[in-house]
Amino acid sequence: MKKSAYLIDFITVLVFVMIGRHTHKDGNSLSGTLTTLWPFAVGLLFGWLLVHRTHRISTTKTSGLIIALSAVIVGMILRVISGQGIALAFVIVATAFLSFCLVGWRALLSPRK
Repeated sequence: MKKSAYLIDFITVLVFVMIGRHTHKDGNSLSGTLTTLWPFAVGLLFGWLLVHRTHRISTTKTSGLIIALSAVIVGMILRVISGQGIALAFVIVATAFLSFCLVGWRALLSPRK
């Protein structure tokens, strides 16, 4: 997987977390940001490993969807386990934002047919 793909994906998840914390007036303290970020970062890592393990090219739209869904599903599970909680609206927003962004940048860079 290209290093730039990892970086773009991680920055996307970080931006998602920071927008959410700002929107909900939670602030952008380092500890608060890390508390919110880590479940999704672990989910992102899981998605990258899944894509790598299945020998997919990391910059395809399908890989982006796999990575996005992994970030959301694993992230939400870890939030529940760690006592951070989830709400249906949060799951919907996270799924929409991460899918749009993680698939979107790949779609923009994919060759046109």
